[in-house]
Amino acid sequence: MWEMAKSSIILFLKGKLFADPAKVYRQTAIGALATAALLVILAKIGVPVIAAAAVAGLIGGAVQPYLFKDLRYR
Repeated sequence: MWEMAKSSIILFLKGKLFADPAKVYRQTAIGALATAALLVILAKIGVPVIAAAAVAGLIGGAVQPYLFKDLRYR
């Protein structure tokens, strides 16, 4: 199991895991920016920072499968 994870990480870092690495980076950036924006919005409206971080992380993590659904591996 460890070898499989290590191999995947190495392929990802070399840019050979996905057929279109640019799309992976773009989708990851979209998810990160949406999560960060949600965190800032929740904090601005007065939600405690720890709760805002938990909610933003939960929603941001829930969005990732949708963002990554069309990615193709090599």
